[in-house]
Amino acid sequence: MRASSGPARRTVLTCGVVLTLLTSAPVAQAGPERPGRQAGSLVLIGGALKENNTAVYGEIIRRAGGPSARIGVITAASVPESQDPNAGDPERCSNSACNGAYYADLFTRHGAADAEWIPLDIDHVADADSDAVVAQVDSMTGFFFGGGDQYRYLTTLLRGDARTDSKVLAAIRAKLAQGAVISGSSAGAQIVSGPDMVSGGESYEGLRDGSAPGYFEDPTRLGYIPQGGFGFLTSGLIDTHTGAYGREGRAYRLAADTGHDRVYTLEENTALVVDDPGGRRERMTVVGPNGVAVLDLRDARTRTGAAGWSMRKARYTYLTQSDRYVPHTWTTYPASDKRRLRPVGTTPVPVNNDVFSSASNPEGTPYSFRTTARALASTRTQNTATATTFETDPRFTVTFTKTSGFSAWTDDGATPRTLVDLQIGIAPR
Repeated sequence: MRASSGPARRTVLTCGVVLTLLTSAPVAQAGPERPGRQAGSLVLIGGALKENNTAVYGEIIRRAGGPSARIGVITAASVPESQDPNAGDPERCSNSACNGAYYADLFTRHGAADAEWIPLDIDHVADADSDAVVAQVDSMTGFFFGGGDQYRYLTTLLRGDARTDSKVLAAIRAKLAQGAVISGSSAGAQIVSGPDMVSGGESYEGLRDGSAPGYFEDPTRLGYIPQGGFGFLTSGLIDTHTGAYGREGRAYRLAADTGHDRVYTLEENTALVVDDPGGRRERMTVVGPNGVAVLDLRDARTRTGAAGWSMRKARYTYLTQSDRYVPHTWTTYPASDKRRLRPVGTTPVPVNNDVFSSASNPEGTPYSFRTTARALASTRTQNTATATTFETDPRFTVTFTKTSGFSAWTDDGATPRTLVDLQIGIAPR
């Protein structure tokens, strides 16, 4: 049985104003006081979770009870068996049932006492109100939502125009409040969103054309669902597969259009762990080999002129393994094994003509935006660097600037790992 490593290059909303409050986010080396846990937690993965990622699987299992953990696997974002031409082939299938079995097996192999597929998909919507399935949910100590299309989760687990919880979703929500862990990868991470959940789009087309409410067949069109997902995390928008698919541009544009001042952009095979989600003591930790960027639009200004849309004075914070972040205070706590980088390099920042890793560029490389940001952090001879989109008409220029509030952190004395408050501007030319 095989689960998809993530969606193809797409995930398929009213304009607002950008909030412009507060000052530069503080940085601290000593961690915040860690109060007793009063609610459950979230483990949100940016997609492409590898089978051997013991750190992320182990984090989920630990939070679900360790050796006694019972994980409920929900894969309703996958197509049902009826739509999978390879449903009968355990080596090639990719549907809700075989993906559920795949993840259940992985969780037990990583040390959970039990892991079971919760039998829900778009062919069995009524089962989300089944008392038997609710009983199965109630027996679990943690949950994992698989990838696919997050809109299928809305169809399966919410009811009517009022989008009320099905019995199963209400039971999962209650388990979270009682201390359970809810985890998810790709669509399974995005579905925890509050209002204005992204539904698809590419960075260049998003910057050029803006966002719109809905779900579009054109995979490049930036769309969003105004009512959002399940609302487990509301302190910022969420995007996934960010560096691999160059989604920083679409994330900035969607946040600006819909009046959000923060986006959590999750990279592949890496988790953002959230304690006390929704509470004033909400706090976050990064687990995995890549990172999570926090896009900060509190001071951002946008305008649309004759040449197109532009944004200035946004910020970019990039968190890596064991870094912590407190949303309520906008504070970053670099991991204890990192120290502040004092750059000594003099090599100019390399030219970057594809800052958002365009799907139209056959020679494009992933994590392009991050690469330029880190290259700028590494040099002492430049405070500003620019990179451009692969596409033209217009071609957008992204400007990276080290302001007085910027800092970079390293674990080897030379390589920037964590970046805090790099200023970002985007403009057409």
